[in-house]
Amino acid sequence: MWLLDASVWVASGTPANRWHESASKLVRKPPGPLGAIDLTLYEVANVVGVRDRKPDAARALTQVLRRRCRDRVVTLDAELLDVTLELAAEHGLSAYDASYVAVARRTGWQLVSIDIRDLVSKGLAVTPDAADYP
Repeated sequence: MWLLDASVWVASGTPANRWHESASKLVRKPPGPLGAIDLTLYEVANVVGVRDRKPDAARALTQVLRRRCRDRVVTLDAELLDVTLELAAEHGLSAYDASYVAVARRTGWQLVSIDIRDLVSKGLAVTPDAADYP
């Protein structure tokens, strides 16, 4: 299973993004089932719909996310929040980034992100073009 964070979903729908090709390939033809966090829907809506002022594109992208992930969208619970806060403190992450790490660890899913500084460089995620994809 592959857990894509919001940065990957946004890149997949943004042709000008440096990661667009590898992110869109991962979304279109993943090497296995995709999963998400409910937070991802809000993050994608915020970046694409609000920041970039493209609400129709945000709706379309979140629909793709829901179709690709189906029933594999994880919702926050008390235990997950506790682990998120611990990981945030341990790795110097935002609660948003730490929530992806917490879900990846709980589920055993591989976290994929474009957040090089906070996630990839710390060994907490791989990029969409990681060489070890099957």
